[in-house]
Amino acid sequence: MNALRTILSSLVIALLYLSPSTQAANLHGKVVGISDGDTITILTTDKQSIKIRLIEIDAPEKDQPWGQKSKQALSDLIFSRNVTVDSTGSDRYGRTLGTVFLSNRNINKHMVENGNAWAYTEYVRDQNYFELQERAKSKQLGLWSLSKEQTMAPWEWRKNKK
Repeated sequence: MNALRTILSSLVIALLYLSPSTQAANLHGKVVGISDGDTITILTTDKQSIKIRLIEIDAPEKDQPWGQKSKQALSDLIFSRNVTVDSTGSDRYGRTLGTVFLSNRNINKHMVENGNAWAYTEYVRDQNYFELQERAKSKQLGLWSLSKEQTMAPWEWRKNKK
């Protein structure tokens, strides 16, 4: 009986620890909205609308230089396409955080690799994002083709707008 209690207690603790905000999950759905270069909305097969914030990247804001082009680049890649999202939880705005895949292509990395988003310095776990960004910079791809004055990281842009 004590062994059963121990097992049940361990299971309860494990379930509490693995709350929805910390569980990794795969989501599948059709991209039905592109808010900007790092935020999309998918519609799952059960008709659930989920807003996704692409992790490890930060795209230019809509009113920032390259903001509209970044949004268009993401739209050209995945709008109306079926994608898989490796979710890592949610943010303070209720958006699901994750890495978006179209087939086997990592869309988050693709956005950085083509100069349509920054490696989000504060949140990058995969150091490859910095390598992709440096390559895009050296080739002057996307936003890296802008003048130095126009090339401001989105987190700096937001800070300056306050």
